[in-house]
Amino acid sequence: MAPSSASSNLVVFCSLILSAVAAVVKYDFNISWVTAQPDGSSRPTIGINGAWPIPQITANVGDRVIINAVNGLGNQTTSLHFHGLYMNGTPHMDGPVSVTQCTIPPGGSFVYDFNIDQPGTYWYHSHDSGQYPDGLRGALIVKDPDSPYQDQYDEELVLTLSDWYHDQMPPLISRFMSYANPTGAEPVPNSALMNETQNLDIKVEPGKTYMFRIINIGAFAAQYLWFEGHTMKIVEVDGIYTEAAKADMIYLTAAQRYSVLITTKDDASSNFAIVGSMDQDLFDVIPPNLNPNVTGWLVYSDSAPRPTPAFVEAFEPFDDFTLVPYDKLPLFADPDYSIKLDVKMDNLGDGANYAWFNNVTYVRPKVNTLYTALTSGKLATNPAVYGEHTNPFVLEKDQIVEIVLNNMDPGKHPFHLHGHAFQTVSRSEEEAGIYAYNETFPEYPMRRDTVMVRPNGNMVLRFKADNPGIWLFHCHIEWHVASGLVATLVERPLDLQNTLSLAGSPYASPNSSALAIPNSHIEACTKQDISIAGNAAGNQEDLLNLQGQNEPPAPLPEGFTAKGIVALTFSILAAVLGMGVIAWYGNLDRKDMKRCSAIDIVEVKTAVIVERAVV
Repeated sequence: MAPSSASSNLVVFCSLILSAVAAVVKYDFNISWVTAQPDGSSRPTIGINGAWPIPQITANVGDRVIINAVNGLGNQTTSLHFHGLYMNGTPHMDGPVSVTQCTIPPGGSFVYDFNIDQPGTYWYHSHDSGQYPDGLRGALIVKDPDSPYQDQYDEELVLTLSDWYHDQMPPLISRFMSYANPTGAEPVPNSALMNETQNLDIKVEPGKTYMFRIINIGAFAAQYLWFEGHTMKIVEVDGIYTEAAKADMIYLTAAQRYSVLITTKDDASSNFAIVGSMDQDLFDVIPPNLNPNVTGWLVYSDSAPRPTPAFVEAFEPFDDFTLVPYDKLPLFADPDYSIKLDVKMDNLGDGANYAWFNNVTYVRPKVNTLYTALTSGKLATNPAVYGEHTNPFVLEKDQIVEIVLNNMDPGKHPFHLHGHAFQTVSRSEEEAGIYAYNETFPEYPMRRDTVMVRPNGNMVLRFKADNPGIWLFHCHIEWHVASGLVATLVERPLDLQNTLSLAGSPYASPNSSALAIPNSHIEACTKQDISIAGNAAGNQEDLLNLQGQNEPPAPLPEGFTAKGIVALTFSILAAVLGMGVIAWYGNLDRKDMKRCSAIDIVEVKTAVIVERAVV
């Protein structure tokens, strides 16, 4: 039936109203080095426009955001990713390097230009070479005039939690991804931060309700969070409104967000501690001088003392799996496509420890995966063109996609999906092993874009393939991104060829109305001699020929284990030290030799033990 004249007029009227309300929000960002000391220890930090913490990005639902980014770092490339934004219609603005864009070279500029049609609490950060823990991370807030909770609070506040390292990421990653660290022990943060500082005061007034937008922008540590003397009411997670749920303590993995309502007391004579505590279960070794906590205060009165937080006997956070989305989107039907991902950590021939999905550790392709999709014609639906080391999965239009995640590692892992929020339909307890396909699913599963799988446990996620793009699925512990715990979802690549265009190239879209990839994106590649066409190996003639693709190190020789590498490493060290002592002793004169004998510094023993696997 054709729409009536009245309904057509209503559509036009609504469109005009939206056009009048929507704004263009512009930011000019010069990304450069500054000096910061948020915990008292001074170090070079990545700031924006000469300042750190970096600015908050704020927009309303329906706004267009334009960010002109200039890389003023001088010695590093960079990029920006807008964590949690689906980038509907503009997947080339998502930001991960070698996926949707080339790195922004030193001195280069890059334009991010996208519309925001989703409300909620998000953040933005570098998605290049593990860079964001050096400071390039900040809040991104999308306000909603139609929020179902808009009449239930008086004011909004943003609260970030993070971990902080005194060393910069390049040397930390180099030491982490080394034969000297064969067990893959992640560097432990030096401190925890709250709004990128410590001893934070948040001034509040009695008898008011505040909505706290809480974001864990850390690299590694999850944090427990609680407000002493106050109860939280959860109303949003990762941009998804929820039915209100009360909580005394919440747990935020790296990259997770919560919005909570807190009503202050009528009595303004006392102040109350806000406590963030890093989850030390994540740390292989806990340094003796580590303070895992960061404290702030709800300040009712400047003249009242800031109390020391009370001791907590046990951490008992709210279980986010029990949350119900406000829109009560029902459980997606049985999946059209099920992806099983088995997580493990293991060593390769260089002795370093790598992370794996299905025995594949991620290695960057030579051509951005998005550009491969745009330049591969009908072969874009063949996963092979995206390389053997990117863990590619091709999704078709409107498929219900299921990810079955089996964590075969004794650690906790927060997994994030770009381009979508997923339904969390099953999450096991610790040590449950692989998924047994015998769970009862909730009627209205909790949705978010980042969720934690428990040690040696499993998880099942579902989403609908309704957003063409190249979307990463990865652990959001930055050390595990560096070690390869990444998969690539290639969603509707033929639709991408019809909606995006490498204009001016032989691969321009045949659709004249396709959105052109901006010149700044192309120049970021060409200035660094990075091809914008071809398969993962850069081959443009034979797209199924992957000769020359980037590859991980060769496998370990058969029989070696991580313990064997440790034993060998320390044995070599002991041997070198022993030879040094012998050389030193041989150069002593007779008087010194007698003196050494008198104090018994004569004997040096070395043992070489190489553990072999039992066959």
